[in-house]
Amino acid sequence: MLRSFSFSAIILLIIFTLRVINLDKQYKLGVFYGLSAYLIWGVLPIYWRQIQHVDAMEILASRFIWSAVFVFILMLATGKLKVFVEETKAIFSNWKTSICMILAAITISFNWGIFIWAVEVGRIVETSMGYYINPLVSVLFGMVFLREKLDKLQTIAVACAAVGIAVIIVKNGSLPWVSVSLAATFAFYGLLKKLIKAQALTSIMLETLLISPLMLYYLYYLGQHGGNVYQSCDNRTLCYLVGAGIATATPLLFFTGCAKVLPLYMVGFMQYIAPSITLLIGIFMYGEAFTLTHAVAFGCIWVGLIFFTTSQLRRIK
Repeated sequence: MLRSFSFSAIILLIIFTLRVINLDKQYKLGVFYGLSAYLIWGVLPIYWRQIQHVDAMEILASRFIWSAVFVFILMLATGKLKVFVEETKAIFSNWKTSICMILAAITISFNWGIFIWAVEVGRIVETSMGYYINPLVSVLFGMVFLREKLDKLQTIAVACAAVGIAVIIVKNGSLPWVSVSLAATFAFYGLLKKLIKAQALTSIMLETLLISPLMLYYLYYLGQHGGNVYQSCDNRTLCYLVGAGIATATPLLFFTGCAKVLPLYMVGFMQYIAPSITLLIGIFMYGEAFTLTHAVAFGCIWVGLIFFTTSQLRRIK
């Protein structure tokens, strides 16, 4: 009953948001794109759990390979292939952007792999925490790597997140490495992408193309030493594996449409939709534990996010 109530509340909130915004159609379309992107990202754990019987590395390999195929088809259909070639030449004509692109591909592969593995082994709540603290880690990375200065509210926000992580370390005796790894890899990925000027389709195409040969070899190696998933899976599993490309690229396209129309603060608000949905899915759909320690840790992080959001709004004003 509680599960049904939670998901109904999310749906009602979305409908309410779309109805009450008294702005032009383009803005509403941007809101729709943004909500669609973050909703898809939020429910991705359900998608990966449908093929829980497949090894996480084979799912990751499939995600890269089929994403490359799907994005290539999109480029052909939208006439963006020429833009892709031009932007690729520009990126790899400079050694700094070349290294950044290669590092971005490697970093996102770790991020995707950790996420898929965590979902398979029942650590969805931890992935949610990771994406909640991601904006705060991004701010910290900006300070360290780009020498950006933190204002008082941002400093408090980062400190609150650190306290939340410390609570888990003290109580459980170990670092919540899934959360920290997801936040760190995605923040570093975002940092690298700031240094690369390319459209979303070009970026994801290059990232998947750089890693796909390794993934193809991995599947080939498995096929020669005991068999890979494609040699034994049923049609349902095959559809999910192929669909991984669509599941990866679609929210990215929605997000691109959203980012072009909406102001940064609105996109910033929306980014918390995905981890919120993921948290609810982990607790209510898959019955993962949400202890008092989790409540205190998440509470600290949420307080930090309030300070962080307030800081962002002040900068806009």
